[in-house]
Amino acid sequence: MEQRDYTTADRLLMGVDQALRTIFGHPHATERSNPGDRVAEGELNTEQRRHSARLVRIDHTGEVCAQALYQGQALTARLPQVRESMQRSAQEEGDHLEWCHQRLLELGDRRSLLNPLWYACSFSIGAAAGLAGDKWSLGFIAETERQVCQHLDGHLREIPQEDNKSRAILEQMRDDEMHHARTALQGGGASLPEPVKLAMQLASKVMTKSVYWI
Repeated sequence: MEQRDYTTADRLLMGVDQALRTIFGHPHATERSNPGDRVAEGELNTEQRRHSARLVRIDHTGEVCAQALYQGQALTARLPQVRESMQRSAQEEGDHLEWCHQRLLELGDRRSLLNPLWYACSFSIGAAAGLAGDKWSLGFIAETERQVCQHLDGHLREIPQEDNKSRAILEQMRDDEMHHARTALQGGGASLPEPVKLAMQLASKVMTKSVYWI
């Protein structure tokens, strides 16, 4: 079957659909099984359960931001192969969203109320990166995923030792993010200037601090 050549308007409408799915429903995903389903639930006290849930909520919002970044970049990417690579990565990030949301429900918590705001901000950044050119867009992805891996490593050290289900999810997410970073670099991603990297780190800190509580 011949693949349809979508117009910018088509991709924009598809992006709106994906935004609504990401923030309020179920995003497009690869339908991989949840890694947390393969391990037993640990014994967590009330404080441990609350802390784990808030960390997973941060990770969930991080995946909301990742979806928005990929959608914004795919909208403005110049090369079709770059756009397709981003859309595939976005689907894998959709898996992460589903896994984190399921874990939040298991822990008796909710998604962040700030997700619409963070989606809008991240989409705008992604679209701007795409307009700057594919090598910068791919470089932005690689740096984003590198920082996400560092962030996940921190959460893996911080979550209660007994929370095996959350740990299994975060470990698979980290492996996927590392793969996305390598794919972006192999696709021609350029190293970002240090001020841009520092600005990204600052934005990440604002997100994590706010989402932990809201």
